[in-house]
Amino acid sequence: MNKIAVIYWSGTGNTQAMAEAVAEGAKASGAQTDLLTSAQAVNASAYDAFALGCPAMGAEELEDSEFLPVLERIEPDLVGKKVGLFGSYGWGDGEWMRAWEARCAEKGIVLAADSVTVHEAPDEDGIAKCKALGAALA
Repeated sequence: MNKIAVIYWSGTGNTQAMAEAVAEGAKASGAQTDLLTSAQAVNASAYDAFALGCPAMGAEELEDSEFLPVLERIEPDLVGKKVGLFGSYGWGDGEWMRAWEARCAEKGIVLAADSVTVHEAPDEDGIAKCKALGAALA
């Protein structure tokens, strides 16, 4: 059984709703799943796969005071593991996600599934895509 960490930061609740759907999809596929905020400590070596969620902030960037420090700490442990990305945005065109995907590629992190982005709150389709992301990581 895969052990999956769904780690997220959410300012408005949109990315939290996505994280909950990712965790639901992973659990439904038989994975042991921990749903964690970025403020919660995580031993990255204890997991087989990771779903990481962060909304676009500022000029389409990752949240830099709580989420980015955790990401930087666990990035070396993500190489060779299943990883998926998700998040919401309120403006722009998703540039922050493309930059995050490029960052992963530069660090040798291979994404196991297409990233999931939604505009504002996730609708039914967005929730379904998040569940599918969780299932792909399981």
